[in-house]
Parts: sequence; structure tokens; C-alpha cells
Amino acid sequence: MTTTTLTAAHLNKISPFSMSPERRSVLIAIAVFLGLLGIVDIVSTGPLSYFDISFLSSGGATSAIAAIGQTIVVLSGGFDLSAGAVISLVNVVLAQSMDPMAAQTSVFYWTCVGIGVGMLTGAFNGVFIAFFRLQPIVVTLSTMFILQGLTLLVMDKPGGFVAPDLGTFYLGDAVPGWLPMPLVVIGVVLLAWLWLKNTRFGTAIYAVGSDPDAAAAIGIRVKLTKFFVYVIAGGCYGLAGVFISAQTGSADPLVGNPLLLSMFAAVVVGGTRLGGGRGGPLGTVFGAYILMMVVNILLVLNVSAYYSTIAEGTILILAVLAGSISYSSTLAKQLRSARAQLGAWRNGLLPSQLDRTDRRLKAANTVQTKPVAASFLSRHRETIRYALPAYICLLAVIIVTQFWLGRAILNPTYWNSLAVLSTFLAILALGQGTVILTGGLDLSVPWTIGIAGILLAGIVNGSDAALTYALPAVLLIACLIGFINGIGIVVLGISPIVMTLAMNGILQGFALVYSQGTPAGFSSPMLRWFMTGKIFAVTPVVPFMILFVITSVLLLGRTAFGRRVYGIGNGLRAAQLSGIAVGRTLILVYVLSGFCAGLVGVLLTGFSGQASLGMGDDYLLPSIAVVVVGGALITGGRGHYLGMLGGVLLLTALQMFLAGTTLPYATRAILFGLVVLGAVMALREKRS
Repeated sequence: MTTTTLTAAHLNKISPFSMSPERRSVLIAIAVFLGLLGIVDIVSTGPLSYFDISFLSSGGATSAIAAIGQTIVVLSGGFDLSAGAVISLVNVVLAQSMDPMAAQTSVFYWTCVGIGVGMLTGAFNGVFIAFFRLQPIVVTLSTMFILQGLTLLVMDKPGGFVAPDLGTFYLGDAVPGWLPMPLVVIGVVLLAWLWLKNTRFGTAIYAVGSDPDAAAAIGIRVKLTKFFVYVIAGGCYGLAGVFISAQTGSADPLVGNPLLLSMFAAVVVGGTRLGGGRGGPLGTVFGAYILMMVVNILLVLNVSAYYSTIAEGTILILAVLAGSISYSSTLAKQLRSARAQLGAWRNGLLPSQLDRTDRRLKAANTVQTKPVAASFLSRHRETIRYALPAYICLLAVIIVTQFWLGRAILNPTYWNSLAVLSTFLAILALGQGTVILTGGLDLSVPWTIGIAGILLAGIVNGSDAALTYALPAVLLIACLIGFINGIGIVVLGISPIVMTLAMNGILQGFALVYSQGTPAGFSSPMLRWFMTGKIFAVTPVVPFMILFVITSVLLLGRTAFGRRVYGIGNGLRAAQLSGIAVGRTLILVYVLSGFCAGLVGVLLTGFSGQASLGMGDDYLLPSIAVVVVGGALITGGRGHYLGMLGGVLLLTALQMFLAGTTLPYATRAILFGLVVLGAVMALREKRS
């Protein structure tokens, strides 16, 4: 016994691969950081000076501070998509509230204001996630849109004033000529984390992230732990908002949006395991600076800044893959593992379903059963129960529109407009809804729409003849995007949230590179007529929408593919044991989502006459909202396309009513976020 213990201890000392995964990941991040710093020194015009170090430290500080908050959330097993919106809100609040005539500004006071705003938004997230037990992804995505609306209400365009004292303090030197203040700020945050980590609360964060049920069983207050995790993370985002305000000296309502992808990339590059329980902010800080230096090196090499999101998305995917590799495995073991995963994919399994016992159980327990006949109401009771509220609310909105605006029920133009405007979300509801039915989420929808519209407009450029080959080519590219998402999720085992978020960033970069920041071309006359013309007062796209709805209902309700989708959503392991080709089905699900997003990009180009950057940004939350409002369970397995269609018609009718009242986009964004939260709360599964 003693000999074995000594041998293990000796190996821990002599082998760098025997240390803890967290420590190893931090050392790797530091090594990569130092290597990139050397490359920066080589490609620069002269040797690195203190000014260069100070410039680099301030350039990555905002992302590093925000990523620390994201790391704490991830350690607890959650995700926070509202981080960038919190930074934007703090930025505009400071710029709108500071007095430009004040001779002196209290840096401490305004820092507390920024952190306080962040902590309040974190508390909002924490209440719904911890106490109402809603999915972090849905809550924080809804919060993101609510905060974006609030930000635009505070300041609808760049401007405002941030006191120079804030910039002087945060961008100056703690020790002149030796120590930049940004590094001191990050150091203070890391020291606070180090103290917190060694408290009972810090231990609880890791325990909840590893296994919340086991944590609850040993007496950890899981709900309070989750709540305070989001409060602390919100404080970090608020501090990041203060720092970026000091950098810019003014406000931009969209300043935090591009930081979301880099935050997650920094977390993963720094060695924190997605899913919780392992990692820490120290590696995240080095990950943030690694990403910043990669972008800086590209700029020094005269590579367009448009490639930055491509680099960040690619690094995020590679970092996730690298983190999944066991450093203690030999090359032969890893090759056998890769071969086993490929074989599993061919057999319709997931990488996490490679246990031999489960495969034997599959062979032994797969039983063919004959369905028992039941009445229509019995078979569709659950669908009616969860889908009917959307149609009741739709009727209420139409009645209010009739009495408030004096047009709706008896106006054919209203119904035609409702059908046309519902087309985009009805198509997205099939793609995103099918993904949600399997328990996933597709965050690459916005820029799949954008790249499809930009490519179509550029190729067609007003030619009907070009549309005949441009349309299938663009839809094929959209399917390829979905296929890559599916391969990353099924074969490589990457989380759907991470894979599709990274893909969205990569697509954004490709769209910027292709269009050089200004999309060219415009829709063909035929496509324009299809979306805006009239045949006996009916727009041609309306019959197409009716056919699409019928096809969607049949696809999910009457085909083997639809049954497999529901089977996967009700339980991956159960689906595997029942003989469902899980891997192939999931890949097809993401291909379908890509196809639907690409089709929406095409139709939007025809509707507006041309493509634009960010044309799909407004459709991410609504594509999820219509599915949830229509009665689908966000964790998968429950929902019907007709219910989703009810959600589509409801939100479109609501949007038309708000447009008639001249309410701004900010109000609509807030309303959409609140509607999603309310729907998820009302339709969530009851837990015992």
C-alpha cells in the first residue's frame, strides 16, 4: 500500500500529464499565451515596449472580466447568453447619466452603479433559473432581448458622454512605467474569486456544476447557489461595462453584442469544462488574451478584421475538441476511440452511448409493439392542451386589433398580410422546432439566414434566369451548414449550443468577407413578385405557406423521421435501445434547420428587394418563442407543429398590432422576451 502511494506521488511530480486537468489546462493556456506574445514581438515593427504591453492589457480586459463571470456560470452547469446585453446596458446607463459639466467624477460611485446594474440583471436571471427551475438558455436568451430593448429605450443610437476621469483611472498605470491598471483590475477580480473558491459557497458551485442532485443530497442549497452565481456573474458583466465605457468615452447600444462569442471561446480555451464542475477564471483570462492576440496578429499581417469572428468561432470549436481529449491516453487508445465513435455514428448512436452493456441491452430489449387504437381526443389530448392557449390568445389579439385600430376581422388585406408576415416564422418553426423537439437549440439561425440572403442577392443581381441555379445552390449551402452543425454535435460530441454559436460567428465572418461589409445585388423580379405581388388580392407566397404547413404536419406527425425525432426528445438512451438511428436522425434534424433558415433568407431577400448584414438577427428569439408559445417543451419530446403555427400567428398578429400603435422596436424586443418567459413558465413540466 505504501509503495503504491509513493509511486503515484512520484509520478505526479515527474509527469506533466499526471497533474489535475484544471491545472494542466491553465498551464497550456499560459504556454499558448507566451507563444503568441513572442509572435506579436516578431511581427511588430520593433521590440515590445511597456506601451505595447499596456495597450494589450487594456484591449483584452473587457472580454477577460466578462468571461470571468461567464466562467462562474459555466462552472455551476449553466449558460448565460445575456452577458453582452448587460455590458451594453451598463454602457448606455453610464453615458446617459453622467454630467458632462461636472468638474470631477467619482470613479468609485459609477463603478458601483455599473456593477449594481449588472447584479440586478443577474438576480433577474437567477430568480427564473434557480427558483422557477427554467432552462438557463431560454431565460438568458429572453433576458438578452429584454435588455436590448431597455438599452435602446435609454439610448437608441451611439453617443452620450463618459467622464474622462473614468478612462484616466482604468486605462492608466497603477505603478507608472511598470504596472498597467487593467491588469490590477483583473488581478483584484481573480483574488476575489480565489477567496470565494475556498469558501463553502465556492465548493458548492463546483458541486452543483458536477451533479446538482448529489449536491442537494449532501445538504447544499442548490437554488441559492445558482441564484447567487448569476448575481456574481452579472456583477462581472457590469464591471466589464464600466471598463468598456472608460475605453470608448461614449456609448453604443450594440457594443456588447460581439463579445458573446469571444466570452465562450475564452472560457473553453482557458480549460473550463462546459457542463460544469471543472475549471476556473485564471485560465479564462489567458484565453481572452489569446483570442485578442490572434486577432491582433491577423491585423498586423494585413488580414481583414472581418476574419475575426471566423477565427473566434474556429478556436472555440477546436478548444472544445482539445478539451475532450484525454492527455493520459496513448495515441493508439485515441485512434481506437475515434474509430469506435465513427462506427457508433454509422450505427445511429452518439459518442456518449458507446457502452457495450447498452449495446447488448439494445439487442435484447428491442421489441416490436403493435399500436393500440384510440379515439382522436385521446390521441391528441396533450397536443390540444398545450397548443390551444396560443390560438385563444391569437383570437384575443385579433379582437383587440379590431377595436383598437378598427381593422382586422372583416379586412381581407389584414389576413393576407398576417399570412405573408407569418411565412418566415412558420418556416423557421419547422427547423428550430424540430431541433428543440430533440432537446437541442440552433443558434446559427441568424447568420444562416444572412449568408443565404447575401449569396442569393449577389448571384442573382436582378436576373430571373440566374434565380434558377442560384436558388438551389443557396439552399444546398444552407443544408451544408446544417450538416456541419450535425457532424460537430453527433460525431465530435460538441454541445449543440456551443457548436451552433460558433457556427453563427463563422458565418458572420464569411458574410462580411464575401460582401466586404456592404452586400451587393438585389432580388430578381420573379422572387420579388412572389413575395409582394397579388393574384386576386392574395400574395403568391400564401398558397406556398399553406402547402408548407401541410407538409410540415405530415413530416413530423406521419413519417418515420418524425417518430424518431420525438423518440430522441423523450430520451437519447431509450431511443438508442429502441433501435432509432440517433446519430443520422440528429444530423438530418440540423440539415432541416439549415434548409429552413436558408429558405427564410431567400424569401426575406425577395420581400425587401435586397439583402443586408444582420438581416437574420431579429429572428433568433422569435424562432424559439413561437415553438415554446405553441406548447413545445424546451427540453424536447413534446410539441406539435400546429401548436407552433399557433405561436407563429399569435406573435405575428401581436407584432402587427404593435406596429399599428407605432411602438418602437425596443418595446417589441422587451415584449418578445417577456412572452417567452411567461410561456415557458406556464407550459413547463411540473416537477415533484
